[in-house]
Amino acid sequence: MLEVRRLTTGYGADAVVHEASLEVRAGEIVALIGANGAGKSTLLKAISGLLPVRGGEVVFDGEQIAGVSPKERVRRGLAHVPEGRQVFAGLTIEDNLWLGGNANRRLGAEDSAQRLAEMCARFPVLAERLLLPAGNLSGGQQQMLAIARGLMSRPRLLLLDEPSLGLSPLLVSGIFRLVAGLRAQGMAILLSEQNARQSLAIADRGYVLESGRIVLAGGGKDLLDDPQVAERYLGVGKAQAGQGAGEAAQLAARLGKILQR
Repeated sequence: MLEVRRLTTGYGADAVVHEASLEVRAGEIVALIGANGAGKSTLLKAISGLLPVRGGEVVFDGEQIAGVSPKERVRRGLAHVPEGRQVFAGLTIEDNLWLGGNANRRLGAEDSAQRLAEMCARFPVLAERLLLPAGNLSGGQQQMLAIARGLMSRPRLLLLDEPSLGLSPLLVSGIFRLVAGLRAQGMAILLSEQNARQSLAIADRGYVLESGRIVLAGGGKDLLDDPQVAERYLGVGKAQAGQGAGEAAQLAARLGKILQR
């Protein structure tokens, strides 16, 4: 579905991401992990069109989109939920959602209304507060709103940038359950996260980004089992890597059971 080939991008005269290559296949979660400042957000911005591509290619559904506008990428089925939520605090929750739907001009009024009803059913906490300003929501509720706004455009590929940032452990678990549930419904997801353990636990595949370069790639479980990944990103030493991978596997199993209820 998505192929990023030797992509280089950055800000001003400075390149932040260097010849990065990755792919996301239909219906899978791909985790992009790395330390703060590794270039994860920069890479996602280039994929969604918020930053220009200086070199390489971005191919979506077999077509080169490096020169395509962000709006057109949304129309083609690619949505970006940015880091930091970035909801419109002074607008109502309902207006925030309508703006997400309007990003895809191919959706008519009836489709958008249906999509709004679907978001209210998926996120009851938002449905109860539709006419309140988005700024009144808690951090976790704002993150739900940001994801719901992205889903309003009916994407086939969702770029999620640090959705667990700043949330309590309980809310983080809820966000990862939501992400796993979206995949169960057939959506492809590129998940950029500092929370390497939980993102790899639910990911089909993963990539490790260091200083703007992809340095490791593999299956989610394979990366959890990798002592180098465990030591650098999971907060455990080499001797503890196997134990950490086992705990992550148990977490993934628990998430799967919850989704099947």
